[in-house]
Amino acid sequence: QVQLVESGGGLVQAGGSLRLSCAASERTFSGLTMGWFRQAPGKDREFVAAITWNHNRAPYSDSVKGRFAISRENAKDAISLQMNSLKPEDTAVFYCAAKPSWSPSTVAGDYNWWGQGTQVTVSS
Repeated sequence: QVQLVESGGGLVQAGGSLRLSCAASERTFSGLTMGWFRQAPGKDREFVAAITWNHNRAPYSDSVKGRFAISRENAKDAISLQMNSLKPEDTAVFYCAAKPSWSPSTVAGDYNWWGQGTQVTVSS
């Protein structure tokens, strides 16, 4: 069982930045592919970014490409999501997810473990 804990959400003005972090409990963290998803009120959960154990990244969602960047530190069992040039439409609950394989999937159903989510609110 992998436990994931997100942190770093909050309220920011449009154009600002936030950095989300996700810490994993799994000692074999290096074998996991990690992802970030988000869900806005009334909308489906949306893929944002994913990264494998050896730092291969899935193509970013078009809605965040060029503004968000995913990274990981295997030595710390953690990943981060740097979010720049935030827009009001980025407002959502952001979830960290993990899957026990090396393919950086963009499909939520492929991920086995999920964090509790962290709220990101961008004001206009």
